[in-house]
Amino acid sequence: MALPDLDSLRLLEAVARTGSIGTAAREAGVSQQAASQRLRTMEAELRLPLLQRGPSGSTLTPSGRLVVEWSTALLARADEMEAAVQTLRDQRSGELHVYASMTTAEHLVPRWLVRLRSERAVHASLVAANTGAVLDAVRRGEADVGFTEGSGDLVGLARRVVGNDRLTLVVAPDDPWAGRRTVTAAAVSGRRLTSREPGSGTRQVAEDAFRAAGHALAAPEVELTTNAAVVATVRAGGAPALLSDLALAGASDLVVLPVRGVDLTRHFHAVWLGGNPPPAGPVRDLLGIAGRVPPHRARPAPPTATAR
Repeated sequence: MALPDLDSLRLLEAVARTGSIGTAAREAGVSQQAASQRLRTMEAELRLPLLQRGPSGSTLTPSGRLVVEWSTALLARADEMEAAVQTLRDQRSGELHVYASMTTAEHLVPRWLVRLRSERAVHASLVAANTGAVLDAVRRGEADVGFTEGSGDLVGLARRVVGNDRLTLVVAPDDPWAGRRTVTAAAVSGRRLTSREPGSGTRQVAEDAFRAAGHALAAPEVELTTNAAVVATVRAGGAPALLSDLALAGASDLVVLPVRGVDLTRHFHAVWLGGNPPPAGPVRDLLGIAGRVPPHRARPAPPTATAR
């Protein structure tokens, strides 16, 4: 008989504590479907019914309660071993290597690292790259943790949502669209935009959102590798751009146009090698800080366009 893995046991414990597979899945950083499948696999491995599933939630069977009780000491020892191994890593390197996508590197991660340094004597290095490069660095072991703003290829990686924002369409004050109150997703998809480069999370989220709304974005007018370059291009009279509202904090001279017919909200993720929870030590401490330190906007977001 195969024994269940530690992540599955932690998931069952979370269901026992919260009474909900969905809530337990969110704690574990996986989809509810994946969590349900993992629990069913564990039931098959143990050849025991562990959960009673109902429309109002999930409760443990007597067998399930015993499995949770028996696994408590095992999970505690596993956490102790993980912390001990992390201590060896810390002693070896003395440094936390962080990779972050451009938007998170410019507007979120530095504040988190300052707080981490004030709470714990950890020297951290930060490399800014696009989302694709961040995921590659985590897989190669060059980054202890990465922060991304797009979906990307997450095979082999664990993740956790650490924030969210919204992509915003901005135009120059003299752009032909600047006098509109709103613009449709169809109109935006038909116009060549100022865009981030391939591999950028901002670009990937925009393309995915418009595709989900039944539209394909036209080929970009120009591709740039930083948010600042995109803002400068639009400001100089270039084509409109879709950017994070965080990246527009200092661009009050540009005009915001609400886009109808497409959902442009997105999530920021922390990603790391291995399973859940994240590695004990600086990585877990940093993610805890990320969950409680809100983003900082130096200036108000640009004004919404009004009809002329």
